[in-house]
Amino acid sequence: MAEHHVQICHSETEKHFFRFEVDEVLAGINRTDVTYPLLVLEGYSFDFTDQKSDNLIKNRSGAFILLDQITDQTDYGQVHRVWDTLEQIGDDILARIRSDKQSRLVPVVRDFNLDSVQASLLINAFGSNAGIRYTFTISSPQPAEVDPEKWLE
Repeated sequence: MAEHHVQICHSETEKHFFRFEVDEVLAGINRTDVTYPLLVLEGYSFDFTDQKSDNLIKNRSGAFILLDQITDQTDYGQVHRVWDTLEQIGDDILARIRSDKQSRLVPVVRDFNLDSVQASLLINAFGSNAGIRYTFTISSPQPAEVDPEKWLE
């Protein structure tokens, strides 16, 4: 997605996509090869849901951040313009995920739960960035049967 969205256009020469954790973003990104706007994919956590049935569900909770530079954190007009632009990019990303989910051509988003998406505005005081952090859940069936090939008897 980072390579194909017209406002992000990630490439080898203009890097707009990275994998960071939220604490790295909030502490200020210390890389010189970053080009804005930036799409950051965070790591994920997971848990399981067992409804006392044969269906075990694995719930992966993750997040992505859209981030852009601001020159003055006290210029709220500039901050809100950046947030508005990033919100539109976020809407574009979610629309693409929804389309990919419906087409079933991209298996990784098949179990993406759009109802779970939440977004929070953020400002990074150390890096002069404003952004939006999107959290989401991907819930998918998890095999619950024991595979005898993976156990020594």
